[in-house]
Amino acid sequence: MGIRSFLAFELPSEIKDVVSHTYEDMTNAHPGVRWVKLENIHLTVVFMGDVLSDYLEPAADAVGEVCKGFGPFRIFLQGAGVFSSGRHPRVLWIGLGGDLDRMSDFRDGLQSGLAPFGIKQEPRRFKPHLTVGRFRKEFTAGSRLDTLLSNYQDLTSAACTVHELIMFRSDLKPGGAVYSVLKRWHLNGTR
Repeated sequence: MGIRSFLAFELPSEIKDVVSHTYEDMTNAHPGVRWVKLENIHLTVVFMGDVLSDYLEPAADAVGEVCKGFGPFRIFLQGAGVFSSGRHPRVLWIGLGGDLDRMSDFRDGLQSGLAPFGIKQEPRRFKPHLTVGRFRKEFTAGSRLDTLLSNYQDLTSAACTVHELIMFRSDLKPGGAVYSVLKRWHLNGTR
């Protein structure tokens, strides 16, 4: 059994404030969604899954090597949407804009560095987003969801900088996931 972990950025307070207000409106407006705890909303870059404890330190070293090359990223909120299969949405998200091409290169570098430790690579292009809720299986899209998405299609925030990547441990508890910090890396590079 491994240590369930992921790499993410914590949200700057200016963005967190907008997310908090939006989250409150969304949760009041729409049943049929399992909401992510507000304090658990992060910008996930790589979901590592269950990592063998013997691999955790060398994997962290590989992450550190990638982080050395990259500088901070500018991000801002940009709309909301769903990941879906037909009329059955799976995930409700808030989108992000900013240094997306550089961030995509960063994610790809992290995945390459982590591949020797059995961490599965995500083949799709990186689409930075904040997962705010997951739809229950029986949920079917309709006008209520269309209205919700329409209300937030122009959602935005001030541009902010994220400059510290964090490796989080995720422990699944009856009340939901509990995250704890395993390691932090400051982005001081030039790329």
